[in-house]
Order: sequence, then C-alpha cells, then structure tokens
Amino acid sequence: MPRTPWRRRRTTDSPRPAGRRWAGRLRRGGSLARQALLVRVGRRSADSTPGRAATATKAEVIYTGTDLVPLGGRGRKLTTSGSHGPVAMAQPVVLDAVEDDSASLLPGEHTLRRRVSFALVNSCTLASLALGLMAIFLAMNGETRFAAGCLVACVAFDGLDGVLARRLGVSSPFGAQMDSLADMCSFGLAAPVVVYASLVSSVPTAAAAVACVLVASCAAIRLARFNVSPKDGKFFSGVPTTMAAAVLALTVLIGLPLPGIVVLGGVSVLAFAMVSSFPYAKLARIVKLPLWFWLLPIVGVLVEPRLTFVLVVATYLVSGPVMWLKDKRA
Repeated sequence: MPRTPWRRRRTTDSPRPAGRRWAGRLRRGGSLARQALLVRVGRRSADSTPGRAATATKAEVIYTGTDLVPLGGRGRKLTTSGSHGPVAMAQPVVLDAVEDDSASLLPGEHTLRRRVSFALVNSCTLASLALGLMAIFLAMNGETRFAAGCLVACVAFDGLDGVLARRLGVSSPFGAQMDSLADMCSFGLAAPVVVYASLVSSVPTAAAAVACVLVASCAAIRLARFNVSPKDGKFFSGVPTTMAAAVLALTVLIGLPLPGIVVLGGVSVLAFAMVSSFPYAKLARIVKLPLWFWLLPIVGVLVEPRLTFVLVVATYLVSGPVMWLKDKRA
C-alpha cells in the first residue's frame, strides 16, 4: 500500500504539509510547551540590556507533571517526560514582562478620565454611607420620618454607583467590597435602627429589639452570601438588602395605619426572605413588564397609596415561593 504524501520524508524542496492528520500527530506526540506549565509569581521587570529576557524578582517554578523545578537562570537546561521519552530544552526561557496590578485599586490604564470616574463612583458609595449614619442620628433624636427619607436617599445612591461604574467602565473588586461594606452600614444597621425607633412606642421593647437584630443578622448573611455566590443575570437568591431597606424606609415614611404587632411580623418575614433561596426578579426585569401590568398599581397609588404599597410588597414577597414551586414541578 503506497504511503500517503503527507507522511513521506520531507526534504528542503518539499514544504511542510498542512492537514488535520499532521496536526494530530503533534497533538498526540506532545511538546514541551504543551507539557510544561509555567507558574509566574511576582513582578517581572525587563532588563536594561536590549534583547535580554525579562528576569523574575521572586520565586518562579515550572511544573513538569511530577514535581516543581525552580527556574534559576536563563540558560538552565530543563527536562520533562513526553510520550516519546525525555525531552531536553537548552534554549533560554524567555518570560514576558508582566506588571503586578495587585496593589492597584483601579484596574486598567490610569488615565485622568478613569481616575475622575473612579472617584465619582466611590463618592456615591460614600454618600450612601454618610446618609445611613445620618439616618441613625436622626432616629436617635426621634425624627423617624426624616431618618426614613435618608434611607430612601441611600437606596438611590446605592443604585447610582453601580450604574455609573458600569457605564464609565471603572468596575473593580475594591469598589465591590466598598459597596458591600456601605450596604451593611446603611441597610443592615441604619434600617433596623430606624424601624426600632418607629416601633418602640407601639410594641414591647424586647420584641422590637429582637426583630431589628434579626434584620441586621440576615442582612449580613445576605451580603456575605452574595459576595461569594455566582451571579445570576435574571434573579436574586433571596430579597436583596437594598430592596428590603427600601420597603422598611417607605413603611416608616408613609406611616402605615397597621397595628405595631402586624408591622413587627412583616419586618420578621422580610428578614427571613433576605436569607431564603427563593428566586426574586431583578428590578431590570420588573421594569420591562408590559405596560398593562402597571395600570392597576398606578390607579391604586392615585386612589389609596398605602394599601397599594402593602399589596405590591406582598405580591413581590409571594412571587419568590411561587416561582420556586413552579421550578420544582417543572
């Protein structure tokens, strides 16, 4: 049987053939580049001499499949095992110069525009934090309505910093952690304090304290779980702390004509909803609902805003278990 053309011995006037089977032989045979994994650690700076390879200032190792071999110099000979026996590499190991950005708060290019945008986004986060503290001070002086208004402003600034970070392209791990800490102060601590100040005169002090501690604890759990969980673009796992704080603030702001014990029960239910696994739709999906869906709430706000607010909140809280049951049956 004659040999195929791509397997014949190659000479100087017969160029390297191209084809899937020839590439497959390389994949099966392997090479040092495929079998050795370079682990580069630390900052690398290029040598001042032109043409020289970059050197590492910290430890560098090469993984050969069985053990770690330190890279001590440019011309060291490294060996590894392939499918056809040991393979030697006598050429210098050229490492690309990689700048260490681990200490930088703003990833990417540090232009003036990006610095200003980064400062603007974090200023919104700090504004939310300051308003949360202001809400605590006002609640301590008995001005619960003004404190609830500060919480509503906190919710607005919390949404604004996320929108600006995405629009301006300055999202960073530092900003995410700072936003989480500000949320804990504004929504996990300020909101329970405002609720406590508004309920302490209508319910037993111990009951109000337990409910508010429950809200703070569930908010901390919710934020920590959100930071370490994979993100879903359509649904939240549990009620977000921002929305829970908005509901609590509006409850105090509009002064619902409900008994204190009923409001206390609603606060406890909202706290448990934050740490539940029920899927709740994000605001972006709610806004995209058909126009006829918003007709009834708009009319309700014009007729009886307080009752409409209670019904809308109750509908949202019930939507999570309903979607969860629907998914389980499917």
